[in-house]
Amino acid sequence: MKPRTRKTEPGPLEGRWSVVALEVEGQPMPAAMLGAARIVVEGDRFQSLGMGTVYEGTVKLDASASPKTFDLTFTAGPEKGNTALGIYELNDDEWKLCLTTRGGDRPKEFSTAPGTGHALETLKRGEVKPAPDALTVEAEAPAGAGPATELEGEWSMVSGFMDGHPIESSMVKYGRRVTRGNQTTVQFGPQVFMKATFTLDPSKSPREIDLVHTQGMHKGKTQLGIYECDGEKLRFCSSTPGQPRPVDFEARKGDGKTVAEWKLVKK
Repeated sequence: MKPRTRKTEPGPLEGRWSVVALEVEGQPMPAAMLGAARIVVEGDRFQSLGMGTVYEGTVKLDASASPKTFDLTFTAGPEKGNTALGIYELNDDEWKLCLTTRGGDRPKEFSTAPGTGHALETLKRGEVKPAPDALTVEAEAPAGAGPATELEGEWSMVSGFMDGHPIESSMVKYGRRVTRGNQTTVQFGPQVFMKATFTLDPSKSPREIDLVHTQGMHKGKTQLGIYECDGEKLRFCSSTPGQPRPVDFEARKGDGKTVAEWKLVKK
């Protein structure tokens, strides 16, 4: 945070916080996305770093409410001019909060679900690394079943968005997708993000893909998406499981979609 003249006295949130867990609309985010995520609080001002962009603003607490509440007013960054309403718990050096990400009513409890627009975060004071995800293995290609499709091969991530927010570049460079037959695996470094079987319908415009997750945060669920592939480049857009199929590849804040571009490394 840039040096500035302090306008308020230090409050209970004063200091530098590391994000160790994050859930958005019922979707836990992998630890690989949180390694650089920090929130710095100085008086009544905050700065959020390491999640693809920088957010700045003021925070107003009401410790007399039950649960305790806070209002974030953004003064710089993509959310400038907006206010996010939330609730929080503070236990020594652990800060837990649940807030709105696209307007709406203040959360009443510390939980999220698809369509709510709520995010749930756990932070630790100081420099703390997030705990490794349970689903962490050495990189391996899926066994594959059925004939090769146009998605066959190993792909590296070029860019991505989740719920309209850009995926941190430090994570993008480790993104890898391996597809064999009708099975695909997405990893960030050695960490598996998802495994799924899929079916394609290239006759549709845009082309359609249905994913059935076999491992990861959506295990057992079906996810609908669209894709484009020219042999060397691949683009996906998928909705949250249980939601309608996307109709375009645009990334909009709060849309719940995952959009990603990939380039072919090898078949």
